[in-house]
Amino acid sequence: MRVVSDLLIERRDGVLDITFNRPHRRNAFTRAMYGELRQLWTDTAADPAVRVVVLRGAGGQAFAAGNEISDFVETEDVVEYETWIREMLDGLFTLPQVTIAAVDGVCVGGGLAVATSCDLRVATVASRFGYPIARTLGNALSSPVLYRCAAVFGESLTREMLLASRLVGADRAYAAGAVLACVDDREALDAEVAGLVDGIRRASPVTLRVTKEQLRARALVTETAPPDEEQLLREVYGGPDFAEGVRAFLAKEKPSFGKG
Repeated sequence: MRVVSDLLIERRDGVLDITFNRPHRRNAFTRAMYGELRQLWTDTAADPAVRVVVLRGAGGQAFAAGNEISDFVETEDVVEYETWIREMLDGLFTLPQVTIAAVDGVCVGGGLAVATSCDLRVATVASRFGYPIARTLGNALSSPVLYRCAAVFGESLTREMLLASRLVGADRAYAAGAVLACVDDREALDAEVAGLVDGIRRASPVTLRVTKEQLRARALVTETAPPDEEQLLREVYGGPDFAEGVRAFLAKEKPSFGKG
């Protein structure tokens, strides 16, 4: 196993196992982590020895709880930063290998964006999913991230996550088909992932790769962003609500939106 930034990376028997390792921050993603992941996807896509990619969160409390908010404060152009993150997610989504998100705990914000960019998801019963951004930061998702969530969870649950700022439990995610299995604990989660990995390693890599390409082509038809999306996002990130959301988050207060 090697440690890169806040990532634990292990390769063995055709499996690339990646653990987000910031349990003290519920594995929130930093700019450095995003950069490492971008490069990792590029390297992995060109490595035929890797058959499966498994993503996990350390600590048992979270898969990943969004982005490190202080990075937004230090970023001159937040929309450009969001675009950079989206390109990292695209790199994950387009990997030729099968990707699995093993979710144990909270999976929200950027964590959910990563999970819905994977091919398969399994979760412990204590896991919760969502995008409570309208209640917390006052930001917005890019269209591809939003559409992937709707493709995985269905439009109704996606609307609930975003418009009602509710988190969806693993049992409801399983009922919606968003996760393949809802298991009792981390031990059962590891066993479920091991079973999936074993089956994938026995399968035809050509069939899996072609199937992924076909599904990706279908997704591209429905992931077309509005022509003015950049302007819409700049309205969000340059507006008073986002500024208030960041201020309140860092001050550990509840934001007061709609007064700008």
